[in-house]
Amino acid sequence: MDLMDIGGVLLEVRVIPGKADKAPLVFLHEGLGSVSQWTQRGLDWPQAVCQASGRAGVVYSRRGYGRSQAAQRHAAGDIRPALLTPRYMHEEAWEVLPRLLSALAIENPVLVGHSDGATIALLHASAFAVSACVAMAPHVVVEDLSVAAIATAKADYESGGLRQRLAKYHADVDGAFWQWNDAWLSAAFKSFDIRPECRNISAPLLLIQGLEDEYGSLLQLDEIAHAAPQAQQLRLASCGHSPHRDQPEKTIEALAELLGRTN
Repeated sequence: MDLMDIGGVLLEVRVIPGKADKAPLVFLHEGLGSVSQWTQRGLDWPQAVCQASGRAGVVYSRRGYGRSQAAQRHAAGDIRPALLTPRYMHEEAWEVLPRLLSALAIENPVLVGHSDGATIALLHASAFAVSACVAMAPHVVVEDLSVAAIATAKADYESGGLRQRLAKYHADVDGAFWQWNDAWLSAAFKSFDIRPECRNISAPLLLIQGLEDEYGSLLQLDEIAHAAPQAQQLRLASCGHSPHRDQPEKTIEALAELLGRTN
């Protein structure tokens, strides 16, 4: 893993070797994710997907996550970083990700995103050429159950064990948590809605969600499918918000099947 200067910000980037004649996979992590957090329960999931599809892969940590450069703080000594704007996923999809792809000389990637990363993948695919887009547990509108789950995460971080569990994945764990949690629980974020952008997605699209997802209902998949009729869906039983962790074999199989039909 290396740190790359992308637009003046050092981002943690991992490159997984693979065949050069196929579009590489670009993995986009969840709201509290990072490069290292894709690997859990003894499974390096990005590596497994790359092996199953015979493709190269790129995994990176967004600013403030993993080993990437921390976000600017409000003031010296303040543990709370500057708030992400309600459009932080738009900014990542339309500004940061294009810079990263350009720096790596990648064109028409296959985007594989989870949660916030899935939303970023959808936004990028709505405005840039991609070979395919895979969205696991995406957010296209804000639901009450999502806000409630994120409020619960805040309580767990402040008085439970969440901070300790996350600390092994992030150099600046407080920055990683609060920039995400504060943004989602802000009043301005309630109007977040990317359904209009989803109508512009023309690439092959695979949507995956667990039936027991505590952070979003199947409304999310229904709204995307309405906007982008080409979307295929995989709805997984015995699966929560993280299909690649709860049902790794089924997610890898679904991706391999999609990628077998994709350049």
